[in-house]
Amino acid sequence: MIVTTVHVYVKTDRINDFINACVENHNASVKEPGNLRFDILQSTENETEFTLYEAYDSIESSKAHKETEHYNKWKNTVADWMEKPRSGKPHRVIAPVDIKKWK
Repeated sequence: MIVTTVHVYVKTDRINDFINACVENHNASVKEPGNLRFDILQSTENETEFTLYEAYDSIESSKAHKETEHYNKWKNTVADWMEKPRSGKPHRVIAPVDIKKWK
């Protein structure tokens, strides 16, 4: 299993647009083979700060996500709405290791 956290800072006037684009991407991403979670989080301390939490059953499934039409649409749509480039960090899952506990 692999989890990637993506940190994004969005321009204030694009927050609602960003949320809408993320929800559209989320709705398609959770249907992908190998997807375990795809969460969109907004900071309660800074409304322009978002974290995307993406969990996949394998590195291959995570890589396949980046080749989907909906991901590329999201990436191209939101690029100009960011205050600075997004940063993603992959993580190895320590617990839970039982994949049945992810859904």
